Amino acid sequence: MGKLLLVVDDELDAQTLLRLMLVRAGFEVVIAANGADALKQLENTQPDLVILDVMMPGMDGFAVCEKIRHNEATQDLPVLILTARNDVESRKRGEAVKATRYLNKPISPMALVKQIQDLVEQLDKQV
Repeated sequence: MGKLLLVVDDELDAQTLLRLMLVRAGFEVVIAANGADALKQLENTQPDLVILDVMMPGMDGFAVCEKIRHNEATQDLPVLILTARNDVESRKRGEAVKATRYLNKPISPMALVKQIQDLVEQLDKQV
């Protein structure tokens, strides 16, 4: 059975595309449509990795990542930020909230899967 990934994105097309791409690569996928939904999902599931969009209504991805890091149960969970925001300030915020990786959209399916596989392999080595 593949690793469980939590995909957090408010855009339905992005959710669908990411789910399809990741399931084809052998991962299990749970979707959250916004930051609050993501935090609820984290209470009910134990994903191996979170893929997090930044620009969402209500709570943005930086705030979600910060909450993940401040929760003892999820503080070590790998968080991959996947966003269209490629400015220096956004990248610095990603570092400040301790995102594991910061990737920009658009990204090729192969490149994204490779990044996720690298993170999953690092997880497996830690166990």
